[in-house]
Order: sequence, then structure tokens, then C-alpha cells
Amino acid sequence: MKKQDIAWVLRIVVALLFLVSAVAKLYPSPYFAISTFEVKQLYPMGFTEDVARYFSRTLIGIEFALGVLLLQRNFLRTLVVPATFLLLLVFVVHLTIQTYVFGNGGNCGCFGELLPMTPVEAIIKNIVAMGLLGWLFLLLPKSSEKSHNIWVLVSGVLAFVLMVFMLAPMQPVSQPLETNIPIAEDTVAEPTVADTTAAPEVTVAKTDTTTVQKPKTVDAPAAQRSGYAAYFADADKGKTTLCFFVPGCDHCRDAAKELTEMKRRNKNAPKIQVLFMNEEAEKIPEFFAYAGATYPYKIIEIIPFWKLLGEGKDTPGVKYLWNGHEYVYYFGIEGNKFNAAAYEKLINKPFAELAKP
Repeated sequence: MKKQDIAWVLRIVVALLFLVSAVAKLYPSPYFAISTFEVKQLYPMGFTEDVARYFSRTLIGIEFALGVLLLQRNFLRTLVVPATFLLLLVFVVHLTIQTYVFGNGGNCGCFGELLPMTPVEAIIKNIVAMGLLGWLFLLLPKSSEKSHNIWVLVSGVLAFVLMVFMLAPMQPVSQPLETNIPIAEDTVAEPTVADTTAAPEVTVAKTDTTTVQKPKTVDAPAAQRSGYAAYFADADKGKTTLCFFVPGCDHCRDAAKELTEMKRRNKNAPKIQVLFMNEEAEKIPEFFAYAGATYPYKIIEIIPFWKLLGEGKDTPGVKYLWNGHEYVYYFGIEGNKFNAAAYEKLINKPFAELAKP
């Protein structure tokens, strides 16, 4: 095979690698995928929300541009190949540090949620690609670049970056909720019907000369604000099962179905309220049909939803709240996934047997 043919094979392979990486970061929908990339990959690195949303779109646009520019001739050997090599080197350094600090767990985000890849796998992939680029650099002729047009590169990069910004328009930065704020005595809600463990009235025993109060039995935690009353007015009143679901998520549907079955056999089970991510919201009726019941719900935009769910956490999320206190939080589909049997035992426990929240 001629050098020219080998060079073309190398260009195509590396170009496809970058194009697939860029497309994968837009799967299954651009705004959802980019927002998830920001929350799961950029926020833990220290990026602010404002910076992350510009950086993520620019990075994906550059990946698209490099994938295409590797297939043209303008400044290929002097600019495009070195720039591509340098970007991969930056990725390798970052992933190496990430692996050293946090270990080789989770998805590095190189191919988004389409092709999950551990940091070590990504490092190996990037080093192989860097080797191919080094080989390509040696094969490319040292031709004169007087006839080359720099505006082809500039226009290509700007066009693809703009394309990504258009595919996933940015939305206003969300404000955090205030949480864990004690409720003043005059605003403490009366126990709901589902909360059968409310504190009984104080009884008074009278004697000939004095009135003595018996100690008050505490059968419920003191009320406080969890922050979720911004979505459900009665979230902090009595017992609540608060769920974080994605309408199209099969694991979320299974968790909702288990909660419905528990609610049917246990009349004292907490009320169920659902926060849905605004991704495939049209599937919510289908979601409740599968779950076997309809519950109060709110639809939350993608980034605010991920922030409510919590850093490093994934769906389905299920929380047990009692008067605003959190007693358990299940999330994801691995070690801390929702356990219906354990959850039912927990909600049946009186306040005295629960660990301090």
C-alpha cells in the first residue's frame, strides 16, 4: 500500500473517532446530552454553571470541526494534525489525574451516554489515536502552504461551534433552593391523614394543690423546610415519598410500579410525589400507565433536575421525607438503587426507632 493510501486511511479513522465522539455527546437529544455532560463531567472539575455551558458547546463544536478538517488539505500537517494531537494529549492528562484522584469508576463522558467508557479505557483509546496521528504526521508531505487558505479552518471551526449552540440553545441559570430550615412554631402544619404517628395531646393530672404535666411523647420529628415545598406545598407535611424520575427511563418505571404495589397493600404508606426531568415529557401518561397509578408531579428542566438529584447521583431517585427530614435516599441502578422491601420496613418504623436525620 502506498504512503498516500495509508495516510488517507489514518485520516479517515481519526476523523471518524472525533465525529462519533461529537455526535455521541448529543445523544439522545442535544440539550439533554450536553446538560448531562456539564453536570456529570464539568461541574466536578470545578466549572461554574455559566462557564460550563459555553465550554461544553465549544468543545463539541471543535470535535466536529477537527473530524471534518482532517479530511481536507489546508494546513493539514502544520495546524490540523498538531491541534488534534494536542487536544488528545490534554484529554489524556485530565483523565490520568481523574483516575489517580477518583479511581477508574464511572463514565468518562468521551462518548456521552451512548458508549459509556471508563477513564482508563478512554486513556488507551486516546493514546492509540495519538499514535495514529504521529504516524500520519510522518507520512504527510512537507509541501508548500502558500496556496493554502487559513479561512477554511477558521470558518469550519466557527460554523461547527455555532451549529452546536443552535442545536442546544442555552437556558437561564437556575437558582438553588433553601433547605433544612426549621419551621417556626406558628407555621407547623397539622398532621395529614396519611401521617398516623402524629404526637398525641398532652394530658394533665390534677392533685389537691398542684397541676402536673406528664412528659410529652415525641412521635414525629420537628417540622423543617426541605426545599421541596417549592414544588409541592405539602412536601414537608407528614410522610412523603419524593421521586426523581425520567419519563422514558425503564428503571424509573419499575421503581414507580413497586411503589404503587406497596401503596396498595400498605394504606399507611407515605404520599407519593414525582419530579420528572423535562426529557421525553410526552411519555408521562405512558409512565403512569405502566406504574399502575397517577401521582402529583412537576416537570423540571434538565440542569435544575440534575442539581436537585445531587452530584454524583443518577435516576431513579427515591427519598423518604418526614416533616421535611430526609431518612433515606435511593439513587441510580447500582449499589444504592431503590430497595422496595427495605423501604417498606423503614416507613413502618415509629419515629423513636429512626436514626437521627
